Amino acid sequence: MAVWALNVSAVKWLTGVLDVSLVASMRMVCATLVLMLLLFFAGRRFPRWRGRTLALACAGALLMVYANQMLFASAMGKTTASNAALILALNPLINGLLEALVYRKRLTAPYIFGTLLAVAGVCIVILNRPHAALAGPSVGDLLVLASMFAFAGGVLIVQRLARTSSAQEINVFLYLVGSVALVIHTALSIPSPVAAILALGWREWGCLAFSGAVATALGAIAWTRGVAALGLGRAAVYMSWVPVLGVAFGALLLGEQLTLWHLLGLALVLSGTILSSQGFRLPAPAPATSVFSNRARKDFHP
Repeated sequence: MAVWALNVSAVKWLTGVLDVSLVASMRMVCATLVLMLLLFFAGRRFPRWRGRTLALACAGALLMVYANQMLFASAMGKTTASNAALILALNPLINGLLEALVYRKRLTAPYIFGTLLAVAGVCIVILNRPHAALAGPSVGDLLVLASMFAFAGGVLIVQRLARTSSAQEINVFLYLVGSVALVIHTALSIPSPVAAILALGWREWGCLAFSGAVATALGAIAWTRGVAALGLGRAAVYMSWVPVLGVAFGALLLGEQLTLWHLLGLALVLSGTILSSQGFRLPAPAPATSVFSNRARKDFHP
């Protein structure tokens, strides 16, 4: 969660010095390379889906990687890292609501109340600031929400794919297809993308490597293992640290000003997220090969 929170500030800084589509595509290319290396060392093969399954996987890639990254990177140019971090705290809640809607799961009273509490916290932060309107910064806030819904839609598709494939195989396919889409988008939208890449300095390369390889690729793997060990409900509680650390990193690294509205919204988001995540049971222990091979478990420790 600390790495994901720091990534919000990293992407915010990158969108200030690079084109939005270039940031998104390069981050995902870095993530894809790392995931493919891990797949190779784990002794697994690239998935060979066909027909409806292949179409479903491509749709998941376009939602979870392409749409999510383009919307998120665009949002960082129109909102603050602090606001984005607070809105991202709604991620587990939005995933839970969509999961209940699609798979017809029953929502408990604490979950519903916690969701409303967290939404109220986000609304307080967004609307109670000078000159708040559906333009400028507020457009960025809406883009962050849109990126989360795109990601959640991809997660629902991943749940279906997970019935026959491992998490590693699914991640590699999704990020590879999504990265190709992002690269094509960048090539068509930027006059000289190669020249822009060659002009990057060591700070830009370092930030891109951290954001893509560490925060995106290794972060996704660590999150997958956490969910496998604790269950989605209990693991979601730890996402409460994203807004806490994200706001702190935004103030520390980017000089963003903290207000009482941030603190009040933060308290409501944390309370709502924790309340909505109560009452979950630990899942049955998964076999070692369901997510990683024994060799991969020895090589990677998040």
